[in-house]
Amino acid sequence: MNQVRDTGPFFHGTKADLGEGDLLTAGFRSNYRPEVVMNHVYFTAVVDGAGLAAELAPGDAAPRVYEVEPTGSYEDDPNVTDKKFPGNPTRSYRSTAPLRVVREVDGWPRLSPEALATWRARLAVLAADARGEIIN
Repeated sequence: MNQVRDTGPFFHGTKADLGEGDLLTAGFRSNYRPEVVMNHVYFTAVVDGAGLAAELAPGDAAPRVYEVEPTGSYEDDPNVTDKKFPGNPTRSYRSTAPLRVVREVDGWPRLSPEALATWRARLAVLAADARGEIIN
């Protein structure tokens, strides 16, 4: 695994209703490319980044951000780090091991409807571009 720069706290954004002690696992479809089943579970040390992921997650449920702790080793997320961008500016990570929910985070910054529409449009462009491939 790559050099890890953060030790937490870590956050995960989703529309799933989870409780303390629940485990988040790999093996679900990507929020960004639903045809891809993910081999990792993703998280970040930036609560705003988790909020963005929660807002963009598919489904009609309310977006949620959870503080999580890795149960195993983890690495920089190559989708937003050195394989595509220098360093790890988003402080994003992934693990094949589950993440344990510590608590739900309240008061994280929500996106305006306009900002959310802009992000969805950006993702649609990436989905049509070969450079938008997910490194799974």
